[in-house]
Amino acid sequence: MSWASWCASTGGVRRSTPAASGRKRGPKAGPNPTDRGKKGTKHHVVTDKRGSPLAVLLTAANVHDKKCALPLLDAIRPVHNGRRGQPRKRPKKGHGDKGYDYSNIRRGLRKRRIIPCIARRGIESSQRLGRHRWVVERTLAWLHNLKRLRIREERRDDIHLALLHPGCSLILLRRLAGHY
Repeated sequence: MSWASWCASTGGVRRSTPAASGRKRGPKAGPNPTDRGKKGTKHHVVTDKRGSPLAVLLTAANVHDKKCALPLLDAIRPVHNGRRGQPRKRPKKGHGDKGYDYSNIRRGLRKRRIIPCIARRGIESSQRLGRHRWVVERTLAWLHNLKRLRIREERRDDIHLALLHPGCSLILLRRLAGHY
């Protein structure tokens, strides 16, 4: 095909190939079970009781939350509270909904000296833990108010994770300034 015929057939516009059209790639982009199997990612956040993010992870959309609960707790950095001795690395209690009611998660929390406060499947009402869950949902909403974190446009996982950390820092900065 000559240059003139290519320009005439495409209108002079260079079209991108399907491989370069901005599709999400990598091990942290998987089929979303709620969005017709489109590739997507999921943000996992652990917060304190006021909603300040302590740690954040990025996984594929089809990864169950129970697989990320303990690595997310291990990602919490030490908190220096001004007292002598070792800084506290983890929270005292861990609240979670019925999606985290598994024996290996409860054992892992106890091994890390965290009291598990998780609703039991089929026994307890999830409404009682709603007063703790909304704090995490609000923090996720604050993160998703940032345009680049709401819909993933980056092809590489590490770039999206690199944008997720300043987003958490921005939430902490706004909390210090009194906006949240």
